[in-house]
Amino acid sequence: MARQERAIRTRRTILEAAAAVFDERGYTSATIGEILERAGVTKGALYFHFGSKEELAVGVFEEQLAIALPPQASKLQELVDSGLVLARRLRSDPLVRASVGLALDQGAMDLDRTPAFGMWFDQNVQRLTEAKAQGELLQHVDVAETAELLVGSFSGVQLLSQLRCQRQDLERRVVVLFEHFLPSIAVPAVLARLDISAERAERMLAQGRVETAGVPAQASPGVVQAS
Repeated sequence: MARQERAIRTRRTILEAAAAVFDERGYTSATIGEILERAGVTKGALYFHFGSKEELAVGVFEEQLAIALPPQASKLQELVDSGLVLARRLRSDPLVRASVGLALDQGAMDLDRTPAFGMWFDQNVQRLTEAKAQGELLQHVDVAETAELLVGSFSGVQLLSQLRCQRQDLERRVVVLFEHFLPSIAVPAVLARLDISAERAERMLAQGRVETAGVPAQASPGVVQAS
């Protein structure tokens, strides 16, 4: 178990170093040597966890979704929670910031960014499909098109927030996005019960569990119960 924990810590250290270098230099300019120096690990340790720079980028991409939030009776509430928490993590977690930066890096022509958007799209499709099965969506809603629109809208909103104020107002902007987006897809009775307040993000994040590859999810430090 101690060896496994060391491996987990090493992997996290490498990912954090890669995220910092990608964020500062861009994917194309970043080198494995710079990442090794920043992480303070051997080349063997890095290649034990990641076979290439592209695999490192995919590992960073996965951090967007590496948290399990408390299940809700409403699947639309789960959709909202995931968006609000992602907005909060974009402001507080360098790994998540780097994952989004990589996904939107127009200069990274040699990096396949399909996995970044694919994972996010698939998660939204799953929640919307479950919401439709529970009668939470209006009859006309196309799940795949709606998931794609949400991913694109969130990407644009977070980019605007980054350019305007380094994402300091991102939670508020995401709340506004949901306030305009949800009435077009949600059954009115369900819509009236949804909590899309910025404060909810902090409560859900406190209850969330960070998921580490190969290890059961662990409760986040300082867990508090949301009201």
